[in-house]
Amino acid sequence: MKQWKERAMHIVFLVAACMSIMAVILICVFLFGNGIPAIQKIGWLEFLFGEIWRPSNNLYGILPMILGSIYVTAGAIVIGVPIGILTAIFMAFYCPKKIYPGLKAATELLAGIPSVVYGFFGLVVLVPVIREFLPPGYDGNSMLTASILLGIMILPTIIGVTESALRAVPIFYYEGTLALGATHERSIFKVVLPAAKSGVTAGVILGIGRAIGETMAVILVAGNQPRMPKGLIEGVRTLTSNIVIEMGYATDLHREALIATAVVLFVFILLINLCASALQQKKS
Repeated sequence: MKQWKERAMHIVFLVAACMSIMAVILICVFLFGNGIPAIQKIGWLEFLFGEIWRPSNNLYGILPMILGSIYVTAGAIVIGVPIGILTAIFMAFYCPKKIYPGLKAATELLAGIPSVVYGFFGLVVLVPVIREFLPPGYDGNSMLTASILLGIMILPTIIGVTESALRAVPIFYYEGTLALGATHERSIFKVVLPAAKSGVTAGVILGIGRAIGETMAVILVAGNQPRMPKGLIEGVRTLTSNIVIEMGYATDLHREALIATAVVLFVFILLINLCASALQQKKS
């Protein structure tokens, strides 16, 4: 009976693994099967490097959206990565035991908040605050607002992975540097943090994946202007926003171009995940 149970569970696990693999394969087949022909119709160079997105005139250049996604994600990295890493260091080495459970629960709660709630927070709180510091004529829906909001959204990913990486460093690294006369801060920043750099980098890459794939929050605060980015206080449109905004009424080549946009986004996410997997393997 025990052998039969083990075989049955082995089959269950195998089926679950196969279903996961099949789901990824089906997504790839759908996206590439519908997106690649559209890119060929439009033209690879015109589609990827065209600066005008105007479906009514059969102009499908997504370079403004690609740059918008890259710039907003870069801004989120600049804001979120230092705060996330420093918070993880505080939680791992400085946080008093009495407040650690509450702080840990708070960071985990950030990960569970729906993105649309983040978007409403940005629309109601961040946009009016930023508008106060901008010249007349700017409404606050901009690349800067989207970057700040995404920087907040990637914090739980960076904090969680970084803290785990720091706690995985053998304790004798820290104790050895103290025995050699180093201070507490020098031991952490010069020895422990560099020893955990692969895990920290993996957390940053996962945060980048979260930022570049975000949709609802960005739609509400980024301005959604399909033009070449001109500055931090100007509105932009990202790849994800472009798909969600126009897919509801798109037809024919317009719809195919949006699916092709999803292909470009999928390739970005795939490369980010491959980098994260490679770093995790290197760490192990």
